[in-house]
Amino acid sequence: MGINNFTSFCVIVVVFLLCLQSRGERVGSVIFLDSPSQQFLRTRASDGVAETDALLLSEVCAAVSVLIGIAPPAKLSAASSSKLNEVLMPNPFNRPRAVFMLEVRVSEDSHVTLDSSNALFASAFKSKVVSESSKADIELHAGDEVFLVSFDESSTVESDSYCTDELNHFASWLGGSYIADPLEPLICKLSIPLASGAHLDLDMSKKADRLFTTSLISLIRNMRKAMEKHHGISEIARNPAELMTGSFDGIKGLQKQYGPEGVAEQGLELFLTVISKMFDLFQTAYEGQVVGVIYFNESPSETETMLNLLYTSRPPSRWLEETEGQSNSTVYAEVLLVRRTLAWITGIILLIGTLLGVYFLLNMPLTKDTLLYSNVKLD
Repeated sequence: MGINNFTSFCVIVVVFLLCLQSRGERVGSVIFLDSPSQQFLRTRASDGVAETDALLLSEVCAAVSVLIGIAPPAKLSAASSSKLNEVLMPNPFNRPRAVFMLEVRVSEDSHVTLDSSNALFASAFKSKVVSESSKADIELHAGDEVFLVSFDESSTVESDSYCTDELNHFASWLGGSYIADPLEPLICKLSIPLASGAHLDLDMSKKADRLFTTSLISLIRNMRKAMEKHHGISEIARNPAELMTGSFDGIKGLQKQYGPEGVAEQGLELFLTVISKMFDLFQTAYEGQVVGVIYFNESPSETETMLNLLYTSRPPSRWLEETEGQSNSTVYAEVLLVRRTLAWITGIILLIGTLLGVYFLLNMPLTKDTLLYSNVKLD
């Protein structure tokens, strides 16, 4: 009896693990930021999202493709297409054609809280994300005209310059303050007020605080450069498709240093505040034709991103009569023979008809009152 019970228990455990594997592994969450002037996304409550309503990572990539005006992958299933209808507005002619997408690496089970008082995040579409693979691709075909911009350009500004110049501007831009030691530029502190009422204090002498701050400043700078590039692109192309991508590791560093709560949560709140302010600038620069996608990766790799760009060639054009099962060379030869036979028969019939018409027209008797010679009077 004991052996039978143990066997039944093992079977139940195996079935349970298989069910978990079939559902996919949770890898994070995603936030879609819609334009306040033009609605490109459907609204969805951020609280109480069921696990069954989670998006696959490939579906997130497909949604990005549709938003920039590119057809989603042909291998997209019917269930995934239905999920896209829950995210995107149904009008295919109303797409922003510009998307900025950020992959934010955080620790596992990080709780992302949106500020409900912020109109941008109140209308945002939030969903959990699961994946059956380690990464997902945004497919770009060879003929697609898409301008790619990266937010991950390496910074050429030294740490001293950060403390003396950009840190001061950064703190002022967010309504905070910073105090620097004139003798030791690296010994400086920032105090930034948050929407929750708390203050985030960052000590530049600590590696995690310095990495978070400099990464955030670099991201802001590269976003501003992307907006400057947009003005140049708009002068050479009409309604161009633009895809801006980048990653941010600063929050993960704070979580390793201070744990998932406290300073790390305040850092996440500051990051979302910066994204909100930058998104307003994007809306002005793009005249409302832009959507933001923030993907929080809870199982990040140290070297690779989970969202990648994949360049593919377009599939060759096919005859209307061809189907997937007609790849055999014999079937193709038979179809080609039938087409050529019909073409020759049709051509021969038209030629014979033309020759007969010309023959009877030339040998028509002129003495009869026909339609062609109704006004001719012969003696």
